[in-house]
Amino acid sequence: MAAIHRTTMTPAKLELLTGWLPKQSWYAGDAQTPELVRAGGFRLDDPEGAVGIEFMIVVDTVREPVAYLVPMGYRGAALEGVPEEALIGTSEHGVLGARWIYDGVHDPVVTAQLRALLRGEAVAQHQSESDTPDPTVTVYGTGPDDGLDVRLNRVLRSGEATRSPSGRLVAGWTWPDGTAARGALATVAPR
Repeated sequence: MAAIHRTTMTPAKLELLTGWLPKQSWYAGDAQTPELVRAGGFRLDDPEGAVGIEFMIVVDTVREPVAYLVPMGYRGAALEGVPEEALIGTSEHGVLGARWIYDGVHDPVVTAQLRALLRGEAVAQHQSESDTPDPTVTVYGTGPDDGLDVRLNRVLRSGEATRSPSGRLVAGWTWPDGTAARGALATVAPR
């Protein structure tokens, strides 16, 4: 199980995401500089213990709040063979040293562990507590992923999970006003 270190990262994750998020094609805001707050998420363990895996939910509070899902892979060295835009940024971790932070859809360890979660072979972990499963993360109606396409919902909508929960990864987040929300983070469908 991955250990959560109580330390600093410079620059911090939200600082890196503030510059990276507006450059993404799925960014729904019109601000050049979003105002991001952490709203939820969970972690997955890398069986090899080399890559930190986090599925972070952030909310842009400029105008009407918008929730985004950003899966991230934290590595001790650059990841070869991925597009340049896959790199969210680099940061100095107070315990582990330099970290290369990648958009998880481009990180093979992150995508493999997401598929393991959807197959029931991995357990979602609490975002900020070591060795603590997160029972609020729910997988509905998946299983073996042969021939299945996993699609992440980058812009999250509250309540989407209740409309047809089959083939979905569902989790919650908190809006800036304190209201709890729950929705589909990913859907699974035949290719």
